[in-house]
Amino acid sequence: MNLSERDVENLSSKDGLKAILSREPYNIDKALRYVNYLHKLEELQVELIRLQTWAIEHNERIIILFEGRDAAGKGGAIRRITERINPRHMRIVALPKPTEEQKTQWYFQRYVEQFPKAGELVLFDRSWYNRAVVEPVNGFCSEQEYKVFMKQVNGFEKMILQSGIRLVKIYMSISKKEQQKRFDDIKNDPLKQWKMTRVDERAQELWDNYTVYKKKMFKKTNTELSPWKIIRANRKTEARIECIEHILDSIPYDKNTEI
Repeated sequence: MNLSERDVENLSSKDGLKAILSREPYNIDKALRYVNYLHKLEELQVELIRLQTWAIEHNERIIILFEGRDAAGKGGAIRRITERINPRHMRIVALPKPTEEQKTQWYFQRYVEQFPKAGELVLFDRSWYNRAVVEPVNGFCSEQEYKVFMKQVNGFEKMILQSGIRLVKIYMSISKKEQQKRFDDIKNDPLKQWKMTRVDERAQELWDNYTVYKKKMFKKTNTELSPWKIIRANRKTEARIECIEHILDSIPYDKNTEI
């Protein structure tokens, strides 16, 4: 195979040798893709630090929300986004099911309580869009509650943006076959088995229902003011890179900010 000097240098690095030797049979192409991914990820993580520094200096408030199919890699993408930035100025929000008291409140209220303060970045690992897809598919809300949400959500996001908060919406999509493969991997890995929920267990069975509600969500809420970015996530490494690039492209931070 034809390798450039840069390719040889990358494969000879600690990360490159680890990538080559970690699997048998040895696969130079895969090892090279992985080490290139690590280098690209590091470059983008530097830019995320620059973005965060800019946000802190200018009292910016930023929300990045992640939705998508179960096992699509939302958590993995969030970890790569946050692992190098200042933890004192960011939060990851993954809310449990609402309490009985919260069920009596305005639906959006418990999410608003998690919104960023000045200079803070908040990442939602699932968000108020639970009511657009997960809840109606699994019978966790009534048809009336679903309809009220769909009528209110665009106005809600307009208020968020008009208040000066920056909002980035990402949807991670995978194929049905890839989802089943990832579920099998989770079930067979004792370090990951805790990730499997009752909702996940039914995801394959309800695949078509999810598709119907997902399309309704995009049709209603993929607006010019607050658009969705759909990430094709069958290949995890490429999806993580695309997520970070989209965030950097979506927020007009000063690329000359010193870090």
